[in-house]
Amino acid sequence: MTRIHLLPGREKALLRHHPWIFEGALKEKNASIPAGETVLVCNHRDEPLAVGAWSPASQLRIRVWSFDPDRAIDREFFRDRISQAISLRRKLGVLQPDGGCRLIYSESDRLPGVIVDLYAGFAAVQFLSAGAEFHRDTITQLLLEQPCICGVFERSDAAIRKKESLASRTGHLGGSALPDSLRIVEDGLIFETDLREGQKTGFYFDLRSARQKIRQTANGKKVLNMFSYTGGFACAALAGGAKSVLNADSSAPALEQCRKNLELNGFTENYENICADVFQLLRQFERDGRTFDLIILDPPKLIPNKSAVMRGCRAYQDLARIGFKLLNPGGMLANFSCSGAMDMPLFQKITADGALQAGRNARIIHRFEQSPDHPTLLTVPETFYLKGLLSIVD
Repeated sequence: MTRIHLLPGREKALLRHHPWIFEGALKEKNASIPAGETVLVCNHRDEPLAVGAWSPASQLRIRVWSFDPDRAIDREFFRDRISQAISLRRKLGVLQPDGGCRLIYSESDRLPGVIVDLYAGFAAVQFLSAGAEFHRDTITQLLLEQPCICGVFERSDAAIRKKESLASRTGHLGGSALPDSLRIVEDGLIFETDLREGQKTGFYFDLRSARQKIRQTANGKKVLNMFSYTGGFACAALAGGAKSVLNADSSAPALEQCRKNLELNGFTENYENICADVFQLLRQFERDGRTFDLIILDPPKLIPNKSAVMRGCRAYQDLARIGFKLLNPGGMLANFSCSGAMDMPLFQKITADGALQAGRNARIIHRFEQSPDHPTLLTVPETFYLKGLLSIVD
């Protein structure tokens, strides 16, 4: 292996087992090493510290595979990591033959750049870094050896691949071919998913716990479900006894899938779907004086990078303001952020400012986080990204 050296004093994060090494921390910033190849990371005294994947196109130059510098990054390494990830999901109780879950969550499962979501036996895989791409064939073969996986479909079409100079790619990788219609069961509810074209890999498994809470909360309530996508929250609310649900999303195909999912679960009335710009629709509801008992605001990522923090904060705050404004007395607002650059204290402050601007007194009765199949690695706080609040107004 090529030896890459850290500059003096730049090994602190590595010694705390954070797996990211940026260009500015390295002595050999422009080494001629093939993308994805394994390198030996040493301190400035040439003492080995870790092994990782080299990414010449990214400022995040090395992602660490192992903090054991003697560990070979070979087939057995990936076999061990995949087995450990699957074992955890089995312990969590989310590995069901007809269900779905996040099977491998990148750094949290010590496989940086590798995302695997499982849908009733079909694995949707994303290779998001140079190292993951380099070992793509090995990882695919090992996934197909797992009893819980019958087929592998690639969804390496996330924008982050551009930072690694990797082209977008999707398609069948091995095993059984992906059926035209794929259904999963979550807490007794049926969801038809689109692994080929859907957002992320087709379904938001990270919101599983939130859907459970909404189901427990929705009984008898008039619900407004904004950024509704394919109806996860809508099905949960109606299953929980909601009086009615109004879904809104800017995507007509997502709303059509929402309708199908509602009908798959026997919900043929007490809901309405509106295709519109959700931000504009909320302002229209505010002007019209519409009110609801439970409002769900789960927007797409509004802070894609650190330079967009201020603009994104204003958008989250405005959403909270209108949400609080549209609540009936005693109503509840469930608002979310999936922006990694937004931490929970800042999100709570923004939500509080929104309530203040709306002239509402609100109290937090529940905090949302990503579901357990998206674990947070203690040494990598960046693996915690999804946060939300359930607030009740007087």
